Amino acid sequence: MRILHTGDWHLGRTLEGRSRLPEQEQFLDELVAISEAEQVDVILMAGDVYDSVNPPAAAESLFYDAAARLAENGRQLIVIAGNHDQPERVASVSPLVSRRGIHLVGLPAVEAVKVQVPRTGEKATIAALPYPSESRLSELLAGESDEAELRLAYSAKVGKLMRQLAGAYRPDTVNLAMSHIYVLGGLESDSERPIQVGGAYTVDPSALDVGAQYTALGHLHRPQAVKAGSMMRYSGSPLAYSFSEAGQAKSVMLLDIAPGEEPIARELYLTSGRPLVRWACRGGLDEVRRWLEEGRDANAFIDLEINLTEAMSLGDIQALRKAREGIVHIRPVYPGRDTEEQVFSRAGMPVDELFRRFYQRQSGGAEPEAELVDLFMSLIAEDEQQDSEEVEQA
Repeated sequence: MRILHTGDWHLGRTLEGRSRLPEQEQFLDELVAISEAEQVDVILMAGDVYDSVNPPAAAESLFYDAAARLAENGRQLIVIAGNHDQPERVASVSPLVSRRGIHLVGLPAVEAVKVQVPRTGEKATIAALPYPSESRLSELLAGESDEAELRLAYSAKVGKLMRQLAGAYRPDTVNLAMSHIYVLGGLESDSERPIQVGGAYTVDPSALDVGAQYTALGHLHRPQAVKAGSMMRYSGSPLAYSFSEAGQAKSVMLLDIAPGEEPIARELYLTSGRPLVRWACRGGLDEVRRWLEEGRDANAFIDLEINLTEAMSLGDIQALRKAREGIVHIRPVYPGRDTEEQVFSRAGMPVDELFRRFYQRQSGGAEPEAELVDLFMSLIAEDEQQDSEEVEQA
């Protein structure tokens, strides 16, 4: 049978207030097209359907529509909840969709998901473990404090759950595993919500190595393989969700697996969504304007770092943002000037000057209005007067 592995959709996520729903809709259209063109039989969605426990209605509608299309023509869709999801919300519509080949697993269960593929007549058994939160393992971890001991306890619990689920494996079925979890050694980015404290809630790969022919993982946004005794992989997110993912190629995994045989895997690169890029303009505003006129990275979201000798005016900032709506951050750099830490630690600098320099750094180089400085100084004066009165009363 042919299996597609995806995950970390984060429907409803924004980038500094900018909606990504149109890009997410584009990705889901691409995923449906891949599923049809490649004759996919089973789709594994490894968690983080949504970006929050209370997603916007538009995000929920997008998921339901995509799930219905992905499960057409006998395809089986198995979805688990991730650490961003509210487990009961993900699984709430199960009674309506389970007979349509859509299997939603919100909370850890003791029974594996079993499906039959109409195209080949083969059966698959999936040891599906949604995100096992720390709170659900609190009883096991009670009294533990050493990080190494905590990680071992967490791995042991996860391993026990996976072995229970894997008890349903049979020689004549395609045996798969899936979880949303942080495996020791995985490479992170800035856009994942941490699910470990230090290394305490990472899982050793051996805990997930329970005899599956392929283990589909979710949580880490960079596509990557995990060193284990069998094939184990993170599919990564379908879109770049932070500038730490700039330049990453996004993909899904396609696997041909027969009972008892090694998987034949292909990585399919996605074309949907707007790229995230970083510009480092050493030539100042003139270089930025030239790049904009050239149409460089026209469809991208941009993190702009610009070398300057003088502070940018508010008009300069507004002109850049008007010229390209995709500019998300503007970070001026002043070569040869004191670092921010040196400036703010300099003894004897007047408070109003400290505020001006702080404002310039926060606003991308713009000068604060005189009225704003006056208002700040009046607030400082009021605070000092209140402190003086409290001392006198004491």
